[in-house]
Amino acid sequence: MRVLIAEDDEEMARFVARGLGELGYQTAIAPTGEDALHLATTDPFDLMILDRMLPGLDGLSVLRRLRAAAIATPVLLLTAMGQIEDRVEGLEAGADDYLVKPFAFSELAARLNALSRRAPAGQIETHFEVGSIRLDLLKRQVTRGGEPIPLQPREFRLLEELLRGADRVVTRTMLLERVWNFHFDPQTNIVETHMSRLRAKLNAGDWTDAIETVRGAGYRIRSDA
Repeated sequence: MRVLIAEDDEEMARFVARGLGELGYQTAIAPTGEDALHLATTDPFDLMILDRMLPGLDGLSVLRRLRAAAIATPVLLLTAMGQIEDRVEGLEAGADDYLVKPFAFSELAARLNALSRRAPAGQIETHFEVGSIRLDLLKRQVTRGGEPIPLQPREFRLLEELLRGADRVVTRTMLLERVWNFHFDPQTNIVETHMSRLRAKLNAGDWTDAIETVRGAGYRIRSDA
Protein backbone atom coordinates (compact mmCIF):
# COMPACT_ATOMS: atom_id res chain seq x y z
CA MET A 1 0.00 0.00 0.00
CA ARG A 2 1.42 3.38 -1.06
CA VAL A 3 1.30 6.42 1.25
CA LEU A 4 2.14 10.02 0.32
CA ILE A 5 3.58 11.97 3.27
CA ALA A 6 3.17 15.73 2.75
CA GLU A 7 5.26 17.21 5.57
CA ASP A 8 7.85 20.01 5.53
CA ASP A 9 9.57 18.92 8.74
CA GLU A 10 12.23 16.67 7.21
CA GLU A 11 13.05 14.85 10.44
CA MET A 12 9.41 14.07 11.17
CA ALA A 13 8.71 13.04 7.57
CA ARG A 14 11.60 10.58 7.55
CA PHE A 15 10.62 9.23 10.99
CA VAL A 16 7.08 8.55 9.77
CA ALA A 17 8.32 7.08 6.48
CA ARG A 18 10.71 4.77 8.30
CA GLY A 19 8.03 3.59 10.71
CA LEU A 20 5.50 2.97 7.94
CA GLY A 21 8.15 1.17 5.92
CA GLU A 22 8.67 -1.23 8.81
CA LEU A 23 4.91 -1.93 8.70
CA GLY A 24 5.07 -2.79 5.01
CA TYR A 25 3.89 0.52 3.52
CA GLN A 26 5.60 2.11 0.51
CA THR A 27 6.07 5.85 1.03
CA ALA A 28 6.92 9.06 -0.83
CA ILE A 29 7.64 12.43 0.79
CA ALA A 30 6.47 15.85 -0.45
CA PRO A 31 8.01 18.80 1.47
CA THR A 32 5.80 21.54 -0.05
CA GLY A 33 2.17 21.96 -0.97
CA GLU A 34 3.03 22.21 -4.66
CA ASP A 35 5.02 18.96 -4.50
CA ALA A 36 2.15 17.24 -2.68
CA LEU A 37 -0.41 18.38 -5.24
CA HIS A 38 1.79 17.31 -8.15
CA LEU A 39 2.48 13.84 -6.75
CA ALA A 40 -1.10 13.23 -5.67
CA THR A 41 -2.47 14.14 -9.10
CA THR A 42 0.10 12.30 -11.22
CA ASP A 43 0.84 9.16 -9.21
CA PRO A 44 -1.56 6.63 -7.63
CA PHE A 45 -1.51 6.57 -3.82
CA ASP A 46 -3.71 4.54 -1.49
CA LEU A 47 -3.47 6.96 1.46
CA MET A 48 -2.18 10.45 2.14
CA ILE A 49 -0.80 12.10 5.29
CA LEU A 50 -1.17 15.87 4.83
CA ASP A 51 0.35 18.54 7.08
CA ARG A 52 -1.95 21.55 7.27
CA MET A 53 0.84 24.16 7.48
CA LEU A 54 2.86 23.34 4.37
CA PRO A 55 5.06 26.03 2.79
CA GLY A 56 3.74 27.55 -0.42
CA LEU A 57 0.35 25.98 -0.98
CA ASP A 58 -1.09 25.15 2.45
CA GLY A 59 -2.57 21.76 3.29
CA LEU A 60 -6.21 22.83 3.12
CA SER A 61 -5.69 24.33 -0.34
CA VAL A 62 -4.03 21.11 -1.50
CA LEU A 63 -6.93 19.11 -0.10
CA ARG A 64 -9.60 21.29 -1.71
CA ARG A 65 -7.89 21.05 -5.10
CA LEU A 66 -7.63 17.28 -4.86
CA ARG A 67 -11.32 16.94 -4.05
CA ALA A 68 -12.24 19.38 -6.82
CA ALA A 69 -10.28 17.14 -9.21
CA ALA A 70 -12.34 14.14 -8.00
CA ILE A 71 -9.30 12.49 -6.38
CA ALA A 72 -10.78 10.47 -3.51
CA THR A 73 -7.56 9.21 -1.88
CA PRO A 74 -8.24 8.96 1.90
CA VAL A 75 -6.45 11.84 3.67
CA LEU A 76 -5.26 12.06 7.27
CA LEU A 77 -4.73 15.74 8.09
CA LEU A 78 -1.92 16.61 10.53
CA THR A 79 -1.89 19.91 12.36
CA ALA A 80 -0.73 21.73 15.47
CA MET A 81 -4.10 23.54 15.45
CA GLY A 82 -6.29 21.54 17.81
CA GLN A 83 -9.34 23.75 18.26
CA ILE A 84 -12.73 22.30 17.35
CA GLU A 85 -13.29 24.89 14.61
CA ASP A 86 -9.92 23.97 13.07
CA ARG A 87 -10.88 20.30 12.97
CA VAL A 88 -14.26 21.09 11.45
CA GLU A 89 -12.63 23.25 8.78
CA GLY A 90 -10.27 20.43 7.87
CA LEU A 91 -13.00 17.82 7.67
CA GLU A 92 -15.23 20.11 5.62
CA ALA A 93 -12.34 20.66 3.19
CA GLY A 94 -12.38 16.93 2.48
CA ALA A 95 -10.15 15.29 5.09
CA ASP A 96 -11.12 11.79 6.21
CA ASP A 97 -9.47 12.04 9.62
CA TYR A 98 -7.61 14.57 11.75
CA LEU A 99 -4.60 14.11 14.03
CA VAL A 100 -3.15 16.87 16.25
CA LYS A 101 0.61 17.27 16.72
CA PRO A 102 2.45 16.05 18.67
CA PHE A 103 1.17 12.53 18.13
CA ALA A 104 2.19 8.98 18.92
CA PHE A 105 3.27 6.96 15.89
CA SER A 106 1.14 4.03 17.08
CA GLU A 107 -1.97 6.23 16.85
CA LEU A 108 -0.98 7.46 13.39
CA ALA A 109 -0.54 3.86 12.21
CA ALA A 110 -3.87 2.81 13.72
CA ARG A 111 -5.69 5.69 12.03
CA LEU A 112 -4.12 4.87 8.65
CA ASN A 113 -5.13 1.25 9.08
CA ALA A 114 -8.69 2.34 9.79
CA LEU A 115 -8.72 4.63 6.74
CA SER A 116 -7.54 1.83 4.49
CA ARG A 117 -10.46 -0.32 5.65
CA ARG A 118 -12.92 2.52 5.08
CA ALA A 119 -11.73 3.30 1.54
CA PRO A 120 -14.47 2.87 -1.09
CA ALA A 121 -14.65 -0.46 -2.90
CA GLY A 122 -12.31 -0.37 -5.86
CA GLN A 123 -10.33 2.56 -4.41
CA ILE A 124 -7.38 0.38 -3.42
CA GLU A 125 -6.21 -2.03 -6.08
CA THR A 126 -5.44 -5.53 -4.83
CA HIS A 127 -4.25 -7.07 -8.06
CA PHE A 128 -2.90 -6.17 -11.49
CA GLU A 129 -3.33 -8.18 -14.67
CA VAL A 130 -1.47 -7.21 -17.84
CA GLY A 131 -1.45 -9.65 -20.72
CA SER A 132 -0.44 -13.06 -19.41
CA ILE A 133 0.98 -11.66 -16.14
CA ARG A 134 -1.08 -11.40 -12.96
CA LEU A 135 0.13 -9.96 -9.63
CA ASP A 136 -1.94 -10.39 -6.46
CA LEU A 137 -1.00 -7.89 -3.73
CA LEU A 138 -2.95 -9.64 -0.98
CA LYS A 139 -1.60 -13.14 -1.63
CA ARG A 140 1.82 -11.79 -2.69
CA GLN A 141 1.69 -14.06 -5.71
CA VAL A 142 2.69 -13.66 -9.35
CA THR A 143 1.65 -15.90 -12.22
CA ARG A 144 2.24 -15.90 -15.96
CA GLY A 145 -0.14 -17.93 -18.06
CA GLY A 146 -1.48 -19.35 -14.81
CA GLU A 147 1.91 -20.70 -13.73
CA PRO A 148 3.30 -19.38 -10.42
CA ILE A 149 6.53 -17.37 -10.51
CA PRO A 150 8.39 -17.11 -7.18
CA LEU A 151 9.86 -13.64 -6.72
CA GLN A 152 12.00 -12.03 -4.07
CA PRO A 153 10.44 -8.97 -2.32
CA ARG A 154 12.37 -6.39 -4.39
CA GLU A 155 11.55 -8.23 -7.62
CA PHE A 156 7.88 -8.26 -6.61
CA ARG A 157 7.94 -4.51 -5.99
CA LEU A 158 9.70 -3.84 -9.29
CA LEU A 159 7.04 -5.81 -11.16
CA GLU A 160 4.27 -4.05 -9.24
CA GLU A 161 5.58 -0.64 -10.32
CA LEU A 162 5.88 -1.75 -13.94
CA LEU A 163 2.34 -3.15 -13.93
CA ARG A 164 0.94 0.02 -12.34
CA GLY A 165 2.36 1.93 -15.29
CA ALA A 166 1.72 -0.63 -18.05
CA ASP A 167 2.66 0.69 -21.51
CA ARG A 168 4.27 3.75 -19.87
CA VAL A 169 7.94 4.30 -19.15
CA VAL A 170 8.93 3.89 -15.50
CA THR A 171 12.24 5.66 -14.96
CA ARG A 172 15.22 4.40 -12.99
CA THR A 173 14.82 7.33 -10.57
CA MET A 174 11.17 6.43 -9.97
CA LEU A 175 12.14 2.83 -9.22
CA LEU A 176 14.90 3.90 -6.82
CA GLU A 177 12.43 6.08 -4.90
CA ARG A 178 9.48 3.67 -4.87
CA VAL A 179 11.21 0.31 -4.43
CA TRP A 180 14.28 1.24 -2.37
CA ASN A 181 13.08 4.58 -0.93
CA PHE A 182 16.27 6.22 -2.24
CA HIS A 183 15.91 9.95 -2.91
CA PHE A 184 19.38 10.07 -4.43
CA ASP A 185 21.35 8.05 -6.97
CA PRO A 186 23.43 5.45 -5.10
CA GLN A 187 25.73 5.20 -8.13
CA THR A 188 25.29 1.44 -8.36
CA ASN A 189 23.60 -0.92 -10.82
CA ILE A 190 21.11 -2.09 -8.19
CA VAL A 191 18.10 -1.46 -10.46
CA GLU A 192 19.67 -3.16 -13.45
CA THR A 193 20.71 -6.20 -11.41
CA HIS A 194 17.25 -6.78 -9.93
CA MET A 195 15.57 -6.08 -13.27
CA SER A 196 17.75 -8.73 -14.91
CA ARG A 197 16.71 -11.29 -12.30
CA LEU A 198 13.05 -10.34 -12.68
CA ARG A 199 13.29 -10.72 -16.45
CA ALA A 200 14.89 -14.13 -16.18
CA LYS A 201 12.08 -15.42 -13.96
CA LEU A 202 9.25 -13.85 -15.97
CA ASN A 203 10.58 -15.03 -19.31
CA ALA A 204 11.54 -18.60 -18.35
CA GLY A 205 10.33 -21.20 -20.83
CA ASP A 206 8.89 -20.10 -24.17
CA TRP A 207 7.66 -16.68 -23.05
CA THR A 208 8.83 -13.60 -24.92
CA ASP A 209 10.44 -10.75 -22.97
CA ALA A 210 7.62 -8.80 -21.32
CA ILE A 211 9.86 -5.91 -20.21
CA GLU A 212 11.16 -3.38 -22.68
CA THR A 213 14.24 -1.30 -21.96
CA VAL A 214 13.75 2.26 -23.20
CA ARG A 215 17.28 3.50 -23.77
CA GLY A 216 18.12 6.58 -21.73
CA ALA A 217 14.68 6.61 -20.06
CA GLY A 218 13.80 3.47 -18.11
CA TYR A 219 11.61 0.39 -18.49
CA ARG A 220 8.16 -0.41 -19.77
CA ILE A 221 5.99 -3.51 -19.56
CA ARG A 222 3.83 -4.13 -22.59
CA SER A 223 0.08 -4.71 -22.23
CA ASP A 224 0.33 -7.55 -24.75
CA ALA A 225 2.99 -9.36 -22.70
